[in-house]
Amino acid sequence: MMQLDAANERPGFRETRQRLSQAQKTTKGAPAYSRYVNRPLGRSFAAAAYLLGRTPNQVTAVSACFTYAAIAVVFLVRPQWWVGVLVAALLVLGYALDAADGQLARLRGGGSPAGEWLDHMFDAGKVATLHLAVLVAVYRFYDVADGWLLVPLAFSAVSSVAFFGMILNDLLRQRQVAATGVPIERGGTSRLRSLLVIPTDYGFLCLAFVLFGVPAAFFPVYCLFFLANAGFLALAVVKWFHDMQALAGPAPR
Repeated sequence: MMQLDAANERPGFRETRQRLSQAQKTTKGAPAYSRYVNRPLGRSFAAAAYLLGRTPNQVTAVSACFTYAAIAVVFLVRPQWWVGVLVAALLVLGYALDAADGQLARLRGGGSPAGEWLDHMFDAGKVATLHLAVLVAVYRFYDVADGWLLVPLAFSAVSSVAFFGMILNDLLRQRQVAATGVPIERGGTSRLRSLLVIPTDYGFLCLAFVLFGVPAAFFPVYCLFFLANAGFLALAVVKWFHDMQALAGPAPR
């Protein structure tokens, strides 16, 4: 575990960022935008926050401010071209800062249970409310049949279940490691897979909101994102179940 606070002098931004790049989480399962864009961008924010003496919880709070401001704009402001640009920019910044808080925690020598809890709570909130905000916006501002309102409603459910599933997977793996003392080998992720799962990438969805001000362009793209995420979840839950079975060893005959 890297800890820089023990040094007599803090390094500069470039050195801090370079050291951060050597203490990253595994990239297994990370889609392309999160892997190649968001994490490096978050690394820069983490290095800057460290040099400014900020804490991971403060970075988490700033991330939440950007993200929830974007969500509020979605359902409060009538779509126009600049609204989409604003929403996308706020979401992208919020997501990058969300990647920064954990990196800053590692840079400072490790996070805390309270910090991890705070981070996950904000994440759970944004996963659900972003799509509910789209639901309200479609109802208020879009000229579509009422049946299409089911898309953001279902997207909220799919995203929430997927988020819970990933958190639960990590929790159960950690419990298994604590009980057995045997680390679980997870390996890496190929670049091809990272590209193939881009439609499930929250960061890529953030970028898609640049079209929000043009309903005729945004809503079909949003629907495609929903279909991709629903299909991914349907396949993922099968794999996750078998992974959890494997943690316990062979089933009794």
